[in-house]
Amino acid sequence: MNLSFFDQFMSPSLLGIPLIALAIITPWLMFPTPTHRWLNNRLMTLQSWFINQFTSQLMQPINLGGHKWAMLLTALMLFLISMNLLGLLPYTFTHTTQLSLNMAFALPLWLTTVLIGMFNQPTIALSHLLPEGTPTPLIPILIIIETISLFIRPLALGVRLTANLTAGHLLMQLIATAAFTLTNMMPTVALLTSTILLMLTILEVAVAMIQAYVFILLLSLY
Repeated sequence: MNLSFFDQFMSPSLLGIPLIALAIITPWLMFPTPTHRWLNNRLMTLQSWFINQFTSQLMQPINLGGHKWAMLLTALMLFLISMNLLGLLPYTFTHTTQLSLNMAFALPLWLTTVLIGMFNQPTIALSHLLPEGTPTPLIPILIIIETISLFIRPLALGVRLTANLTAGHLLMQLIATAAFTLTNMMPTVALLTSTILLMLTILEVAVAMIQAYVFILLLSLY
């Protein structure tokens, strides 16, 4: 019975054909195509306002040279938040619970930021490996520690997103199973458990949005 809890994290398939590609493309279909009209519907207006607010807040601490990343980071933010929220619906598959998918986003983008930093500002990029005023005996140790922390960043990005969503989905399924089992034996306890499940669902909606934002924010800070 315990193993069945992890079935929700298996990639869907039809006739032996994995449907992960179709599941990844589906969130993009939810966003309406921009038009050249002066006035749009409420959905387009809300979407444009959200994108503008997020982009301006994300690019505020970054210099002008980094603003060329705005479109890429905003598109990735919308993609992640869509997949996270769609995964909360019944009979759906949460793509971002797969570590391979999250690492496929985190590793190339992190490596790109490191290579661009080394190419454009090698002195500043290498200076982060050794804090100013470090005692001479500690210099080799600190360089090793900072180098390890630099290479751990993409792993931390992918694991953070995977672990938070996986833990939330498992907890929701455990509480839902308990509420269903207690319905006939202890209705009062089942009602209380269902209330906790409702509150947890609201929390998971917030976590799904926050984790997507944190992923992009940390990536921009790198």
